[in-house]
Amino acid sequence: MGDNTANTPDRSSNNRAASARLSAPELLRSAREQLAELTGLTPETVSRFERTEDGWVLETEVLELARVPETMSLMALYEVSLDPDGMLTGYRRVSRYERARGRPQT
Repeated sequence: MGDNTANTPDRSSNNRAASARLSAPELLRSAREQLAELTGLTPETVSRFERTEDGWVLETEVLELARVPETMSLMALYEVSLDPDGMLTGYRRVSRYERARGRPQT
């Protein structure tokens, strides 16, 4: 039997082609799931989502500490970076604030 590797497409190019077809909602869902898995925190809203030279970047608001009344709960804004395939490459907390006061303007 001959070696058919020359006729077999490269797997990494298949992954790139598959990720190029991911819709924006699929990318956001994946990013939120990955951030939740890493931090144990559940993103509530996405306030920024854009393509960059390195992939994607988004900002999401996360409930960090639930309090009663809810308006006193501590929220945080996280910046999340994704590679072109939608895999999380990094995140950082940008700000922290009480829910009732809203996010600080930058």
